Amino acid sequence: MQRLVASCSKLANTRYVRNPSLPNPNLCDVFISHRRIDTKKTISGLLHDHFTRLHLNSFLDSKSLKPGDRLLFEVNAAIRECSVGIAVFSPRYCDSYFCLHELMRLMENKKRIIPIFCNVKPSELCVKNDRTRPAAEIRRLQLALEEAKYTVGLTFDTSNGDWSEFLTMASDAVIDNLLDVEQGRLRSINPHVQEHICVGQSIQQSIIKRVLSSFY
Repeated sequence: MQRLVASCSKLANTRYVRNPSLPNPNLCDVFISHRRIDTKKTISGLLHDHFTRLHLNSFLDSKSLKPGDRLLFEVNAAIRECSVGIAVFSPRYCDSYFCLHELMRLMENKKRIIPIFCNVKPSELCVKNDRTRPAAEIRRLQLALEEAKYTVGLTFDTSNGDWSEFLTMASDAVIDNLLDVEQGRLRSINPHVQEHICVGQSIQQSIIKRVLSSFY
């Protein structure tokens, strides 16, 4: 937990330096791509709730959208705004064009992707061509899926996996990637900015208190 607290503190510090008036200016930190029928009530829903307790803004369509929202418009906007994408691959993920579309958009927007292979092996994932989509689009979907399959990620078996350990590993992976993205943004603004940034003990204490409160 000490590592998580330190990482969250460091993440918030980099954001504060980038924009002191908005310590967390992102509309979406983490975009969660998932197949509702497989993982809405299990791994994807738990990840969304866990990130919320860590004060991270995560997008999960089943929880982030409300009646009247335009599905593709909101999804594409969240993908553009997010810093990190999580693809929760499950047995029926590739049966959904919308899931594959989200993955393709994340890849083409050059977002950091953390694949989670939930009850499925990477070798079992493939794009099924039902001949209803243009060949060029099918190729884009296939390229996105292949890139994700060869990205280092997490695996989890919902029948006998350790949920607490998994949530910790997922949180560490997300925060590490968010730190990399935030520090990259800072370096793009000021190439001479140092990786370790001190913004004042009071700010750090406030962040640590918020993180610790999420555990109790």
